[in-house]
Amino acid sequence: RVQRAYTARTLGELAALTDDLALPGAKPLRLATSRAVTAFFAPERREGRWVVPDRLVVTAIGGQVVLDLREALLQGQRTRMYASALGGQVNLLVPSGVTVITRNLSAALPGAAPDPRPEPAVPPGTPVIELHTLTLLGRVHVRTPRPRRPGLFNRRPR
Repeated sequence: RVQRAYTARTLGELAALTDDLALPGAKPLRLATSRAVTAFFAPERREGRWVVPDRLVVTAIGGQVVLDLREALLQGQRTRMYASALGGQVNLLVPSGVTVITRNLSAALPGAAPDPRPEPAVPPGTPVIELHTLTLLGRVHVRTPRPRRPGLFNRRPR
């Protein structure tokens, strides 16, 4: 059980390890199936240790949303995110080892060019974020930051 806990990459894999310990209705962690993150002419940020639901709606109207998933817990192997940027920005920081598949819903609008990028190959067992984007005078940006290297300026105070 400990070895499987160390190799788990999603919250769903961890939950399976405790199925024999408590009844499903008595589990201490209850999560909503859907939540929304909205920035309406203001910044909104989710970072640190938080639980990402398996379906998340993100909207930036004239504001900026930053979702930092580097320490977040994914509920399952596949997470669907619907990101709308209407005059705003959505920035997604994803840890290495998580595959992001982007589907541009703006390409379905009349007169828009289809997205020429092929869908990436996903290795088995890899967590996947399916990102459905819709932009109008806005931007959705996904990146995987490099880990910080220890050095003179990156040391933590004692």
